[in-house]
Amino acid sequence: MGTVKITLIGGPTALIEVGGFRLLTDPTFDSPGEYKLPHVTLTKLSGPALTAEQVGAVDAVLLSHDQHADNLDNAGRTYAMRAPRLLTTQVGAKRLGGVAEGLVPWDSVALTKPDGTSLTITATPARHGPAGIEPLAGDVIGFILSAPWTRPIYVTGDTVWYAGVADVAQRFDAGLVLLFAGAAKTRGAFHLTMSANDALDTASAFPDATIVPVHYEGWAHFSENADDLVQSFKALRVSERLRLLDRGVPTEIEMG
Repeated sequence: MGTVKITLIGGPTALIEVGGFRLLTDPTFDSPGEYKLPHVTLTKLSGPALTAEQVGAVDAVLLSHDQHADNLDNAGRTYAMRAPRLLTTQVGAKRLGGVAEGLVPWDSVALTKPDGTSLTITATPARHGPAGIEPLAGDVIGFILSAPWTRPIYVTGDTVWYAGVADVAQRFDAGLVLLFAGAAKTRGAFHLTMSANDALDTASAFPDATIVPVHYEGWAHFSENADDLVQSFKALRVSERLRLLDRGVPTEIEMG
């Protein structure tokens, strides 16, 4: 039902290669450093496994949101604005300008090769924390990649498990979920991205999809790591569904 190659660059940044298309999620290419946002300072602990030059050209950048440096840092912004297509939230597209295209959940656009091969990208709902966080965290989206020749691929973007993610599962039989994990915390006790429990709920909603976590390393505000995911999936006897990637190593994954 399809093979996808994924290369984890670091944090939320991953190169997805499927059907001759190359797509990059949330570009972050800066060296370690601090980013002062209006309400918090984010600290980047490690640089990318590959430089922007090593990644090379892509068909599109899939940007879940532009307002947080751990999803779009300075070098990542430069890369994104040079891409042939940059898909993000509507408010993000207004802020970024240039090639940025704004989407709301369930909007779809198509990428088409000269030979007619086409990949549909559908924006999906996302909520960057608990209910009521929207005025503080801002708009976020995820993405579904679909085509007749492959099972859908779901890129969650920065979200927690909530009804919007369940709605994606009702609409799309994804064979792979690129899941933004790490249970990020920047204020209070609540998390802003998926915890291990959220990841398990997502795995249950997509009952035969391979779960590929990203965005759980490289930044100081993550409260969970790969070990938390491994132990949680092992405890519920679904560890065969979890696929951890080595940074910078292209990994082929069969979607059953």
